[in-house]
Amino acid sequence: MPLAWFWFFSFLFGLCIGSFLNVCIYRLPRGMSLLAPPSHCPACGARLGPLDLIPVVSYLFLRGRCRRCSGAISPRYPLVELLTGAGFLLIAREHGLHVHTAGLLVLFSVLVAASFIDLDHRIIPDRLTLFALAAGIPLAALQGAEALKDGFWGSVLGGGILLIVALFSRGGMGGGDVKLAFAIGWYLGWQETLVALFLAFVLGAFVGVLWALRTGRTLKTAIPFGPFLSSGAMLAVLTGDKLISWYLNLWGG
Repeated sequence: MPLAWFWFFSFLFGLCIGSFLNVCIYRLPRGMSLLAPPSHCPACGARLGPLDLIPVVSYLFLRGRCRRCSGAISPRYPLVELLTGAGFLLIAREHGLHVHTAGLLVLFSVLVAASFIDLDHRIIPDRLTLFALAAGIPLAALQGAEALKDGFWGSVLGGGILLIVALFSRGGMGGGDVKLAFAIGWYLGWQETLVALFLAFVLGAFVGVLWALRTGRTLKTAIPFGPFLSSGAMLAVLTGDKLISWYLNLWGG
């Protein structure tokens, strides 16, 4: 398959996964089943048909309104779909057709759902983390003993560092963040996990300072760390090798 087609289908696949992630984002924190009831309008409860579920296109065609009751549909639904599609495309371009790529797509999907749920509810559901682990460990094993070893130490490092932060922050870091970092390590390995955590803390500190200056609140006010952890992980996925090489060359030269 030519690379352009591989990238194109990766984007389309990401749009479809993004549509499912919208379901996860809404239902998981509410303890609802992901399979039943079928997708429906949150305003009038009308069941959505196949034409209403086409990622992004349905939203544009219906002009952001329910076909039955004309109730407004949140623009976040197509945003999540486009974000997931773009992420799938970037990962496919960076890593190609490989088992490792499949694992990174799984990880990205989990991180998108975890980020939006954390923003809305200040929690990261255990079901998401357990799914990431259930998929990540066998995917690492398929890549060989070295990848499995690297994933193990990545999980110990990622989860361990955030556990220490959680213990010393006295509530500033949640258990969901620790578990998510543990899962991330299985996919990234120990080196890229370090990069991911570094970037997450830098992003969190930067946004936290801006938020404090704008709102007048102190830096001790808790803000969800899941989106920063997810952003750091994905930046590590896309640029981790380059950042590590740059750092080594900087000190080696």
